[in-house]
Amino acid sequence: MQIRTEAPADILTIDALLKAAFPTSAEAKLVRALRENSRFTLSLVACSDEGEVIGHALFTPVTVDGEDYGWQGLAPVAIKESYRGQGIAEKLIRSGFDSLLEFGYSACVVLGEPNYYSRFGFKDAELFGLTSIYNQMPEFTSGAFQVIALDDNALEGKSGLVEYSPEFQG
Repeated sequence: MQIRTEAPADILTIDALLKAAFPTSAEAKLVRALRENSRFTLSLVACSDEGEVIGHALFTPVTVDGEDYGWQGLAPVAIKESYRGQGIAEKLIRSGFDSLLEFGYSACVVLGEPNYYSRFGFKDAELFGLTSIYNQMPEFTSGAFQVIALDDNALEGKSGLVEYSPEFQG
């Protein structure tokens, strides 16, 4: 398996992967909108040994109370159904963290299942005084909005409302 940045030839395959991985086409529409508006920092794909795109992870800029601290949001992450349970998502996410840190980004947030994302080092963002408009939505469990410091001091002295790009609003 190979992990690499998205290439133009991957766009339609990523779109199909997202449509197959999620119950609605909302994530595929989101990724298209982010791409069209140049609002993503890093788009990674996982490819099988045969070169087939089998996974995708996207990182986009976020702000805290309107300030740009060089933080990123992880969303969405998708793995082709027949390849799930093989650690591909973990490899994509960890590769993304390595690249983000190398590029100078210091923290990452995610909205997702706490038990799943805690294995990567994500912690409940509310413990750090960080909130999101998603905190109050009933479809998300307590602790679903999470943060990880990629750089040791990234979270120090930072608190407030974390906001994603406007495309996330639908």
